[in-house]
Amino acid sequence: MSGLQRSSARTPREVLDRYHQAMLDKSADDLADLYAVDAVHEFPFASPGFPPRYEGREEVRAGYRAAWGASSVRVEAIEGIEIHETADPEVIIGEHVVIGELPAGGGTFTVPGMLVIRVHDGMIAGVRDYMDGVAVAGLGQLMAKAAVERGAREGVRQGSQG
Repeated sequence: MSGLQRSSARTPREVLDRYHQAMLDKSADDLADLYAVDAVHEFPFASPGFPPRYEGREEVRAGYRAAWGASSVRVEAIEGIEIHETADPEVIIGEHVVIGELPAGGGTFTVPGMLVIRVHDGMIAGVRDYMDGVAVAGLGQLMAKAAVERGAREGVRQGSQG
């Protein structure tokens, strides 16, 4: 493990905290490094732009690198965090609301979600990632609208230079 603290020292709560930080940083590497090699990340609710699951750490890395790299949105905060301990010491449930901003004044967005994370030996063994699909679809619409508006503004600027 590259520079990470010994994984067995990480509790599910610590893993969830690091997960949220990786989201804030848009760091697919930091996120993937929390996962066991054979971990599974599932999206039980269909969300535009997300497959039903990632199998293995490297698929998580590649999937989030592609998703976050293709998106110019910035996560500004993760709020409303509610953490639920379970009878199983390896499982933690985290509710949250992701608040972000579109580039160039394109607006803000909120996406409520919930993570059910199983941590074994300090590494994520599995995640069930529940996102508000309507909010994710709305974010896609906001991004498309912002891109059209940006294109129109650039067209006006180019037209006035010509």
